Parts: sequence; C-alpha cells; structure tokens
Amino acid sequence: MSLFQRARDVLAAKANKTLDAAEKPDEMLDLSYEQMLDQITKVRQGLVTIAASRKQIELQEQQLQHSADHLQEQAKTALSLGKEDLAREALSRKAAAQAQIDALVPQHEQLAEQEEKLGQTLQALQQRVNNFRSQKEVLKAQYTAAAASASINEEVTGISTTLDDSGAALQRAQDKIATMQARAGALDELLQSGVLEDVGGDTDDIQKELDEAGTSADVENELAALKAQIGPGIVVPELTSGSSEAAGSSEAAGSSEAPGSSSAASAEPGS
Repeated sequence: MSLFQRARDVLAAKANKTLDAAEKPDEMLDLSYEQMLDQITKVRQGLVTIAASRKQIELQEQQLQHSADHLQEQAKTALSLGKEDLAREALSRKAAAQAQIDALVPQHEQLAEQEEKLGQTLQALQQRVNNFRSQKEVLKAQYTAAAASASINEEVTGISTTLDDSGAALQRAQDKIATMQARAGALDELLQSGVLEDVGGDTDDIQKELDEAGTSADVENELAALKAQIGPGIVVPELTSGSSEAAGSSEAAGSSEAPGSSSAASAEPGS
C-alpha cells in the first residue's frame, strides 16, 4: 500500500468517525422521509407524463378513426354517383388513416401498460412511505426517550461519583483523625512513664524535689520493714544518701569501739 493510499484511508476513517458522531438518528429519519416523498413526487410526475402521452395517442386514434369513417362515407357517396375514381381515392385515404391507426395501437398499449405498472409502483411506494412515517415517529420517540434516559443516567452517575468521592474524603479524614488521636495518646503514655521528656526543657526543681522525696520515703519504708524482720537488739547502720557519708559513719563506729576494747584488755590482767 502506498503512502498516498494510507493517507487517504486515514482521512476517510477520521471523516467517517466525525460524521458518525455528528449524525443524529431523528434527523436522518426525517431526511429519509423527505427523500421518499421526493421519489413519490417523481413517480407521480412520470405517471402524469405517461398518462398524457397515452391520452394524446387516444385522441390521434379517434381523429384518424373519424377521418377513416368519413372517407368510407365519401367513397360510398362517390360510388353511388358513378364516380368510381373518386370513390377509389377516398378508400385509398381511408386505408392510409387505418394504417396510422394500426401503428398507434401498439404505442397505446405500451403506454397503458407502463401507466399501469407505474401506478402500482406508486401505490406500493405510497404504502411504504406511510409505514415508514409511522415507524419514523415511533423510532424518534424511542430515540428521544433513550437520549433522555442516557442523560439522566449520566447525571445520576455524576452524582454517585461525587457522593463516592465525598465518602472517600470523609473516610480519609476519619482515618487521619484516628491516627492523630492514637499518636497523641501514645505520646501522653510515654511522657507519663518517663520514657520521653516533655518538650520545652528539663524538669523543674519542684518536680525534682518531689521525686527525691518519694524515693526517700520508699527507702525508709523498706528499711523499717527490714528492721522488723531482723528483730530488736541489732543495730543496723543508717544509710545516708551519699557514699562518702556512709564511709564516714563506718570510720566513726570503728574508733568508738577501739577504746572500749583496749580498756577491757587492760582490766583482764588485774583481775
């Protein structure tokens, strides 16, 4: 296939698609109906022309027949008067007229046959046009109803699409809100548990003191519980908050016990 042929086919296809999109069934039905009416008009005109030709031939036949009859009477009259030559001439003219009549008979029959066929064609075409007119109105009503239904369906589809989009947007908003609420709850739990510090700076001094007081109270309670388990008579050294204080207390207890032990040792030899 040549390039020119392909280009022509492409243009023809695009033109056909454009025309098909622009074509409306109701308008095409009206156009077809008008064309059928034009055909009926042409058939009627042809029928009138054939009928006129047939009528003209009939008039010619009548005139020739009238002339032949008149010549026949003239021939009789001339012969009765003894004018045989004149009678012979009249009969000769009568024969010529009869020959013309005989030549017109086939034409008359042919025109009559054509007129009859054309009349039948006109009747069939008229019946077809009447049927087409009824069907045309029904089809136009169906097309109008279908177009209206399609338009309504398109509008309903658009509304449904809008509602679906709105529902999807609402669902997305709900999901986002739920996610934010869950995140906020998790952050609050982490802040309360101390895993995360509050945003904006370190804990203030009052909060530190409260935390230390709570820790000291817990320690004292645990120490009291240990004393109760061990029983009275055993002195448990008190623990302070600092390791240096604990070391100092141990040294002090050692120094206080040393003089007592030495005095006890010196008292034994005397006894």
